[in-house]
Amino acid sequence: MELHFWWTAYPYLCAAILVVGSFYRFVFRGKSWTAPSTEIFEKKWLRYASVIFHYGIIFAFIGHVMGMLIPLEFYNAIGIDDHTYHLFAIAGGGVAGLMVVLGLVLFLIRKFVIERVHVHTSAGSYFTIILLLIIAGLGTYMTLVYNTTVAAYEYRVSIGPWFRSLFTLNPQPELMLNVPTLFKIHVILSFLLFASIPFTKLVHMFSFPLRYPARAPQQYRSRDGYSKNTRQN
Repeated sequence: MELHFWWTAYPYLCAAILVVGSFYRFVFRGKSWTAPSTEIFEKKWLRYASVIFHYGIIFAFIGHVMGMLIPLEFYNAIGIDDHTYHLFAIAGGGVAGLMVVLGLVLFLIRKFVIERVHVHTSAGSYFTIILLLIIAGLGTYMTLVYNTTVAAYEYRVSIGPWFRSLFTLNPQPELMLNVPTLFKIHVILSFLLFASIPFTKLVHMFSFPLRYPARAPQQYRSRDGYSKNTRQN
């Protein structure tokens, strides 16, 4: 019963909350579909934290796609053996994980240290950052420590096929039975994060300014220059 709940019902429940919650927020609470920036209150910490975090999360996303969505057979077919794959996964995943963790720590310190930022930070923002930090911290630990000191766990024959089975609506929860506990916690918390997206600022990740490159340019003139030209005319 527990096996089927966590690895069949729970993922679909989180996915349903993500889809329905996002649809409701977009349609009925469209004005809240944003992530208000606190750059006006502080820029230096935000600049470093944002760049480090976003580059790290992009690399981490690519790594998860390569590990979860691309079958092991594909790597074997193109001549990438297990040792080579894990070597690059540990190096690349470790760097990406450290970047995400560092960026989140800087975000968190900024929210506590800068008074004006702290005042304008909601409980949902703290929840998101702390949950992300736990997930990223676990992932980084498993990549850099567990895989190098305990065993290079081959998630491509368990977690990967299980995850892909969810998309085919033919879940195979038995594949998660012997997965190490740390990996299970990482997965469960990740789905919890997905379910929380409609209720936090993370919802902005679904927005992409498609019209931005084609929009009319905005022109700015300094107030002093404009006043001088006006007086001359």
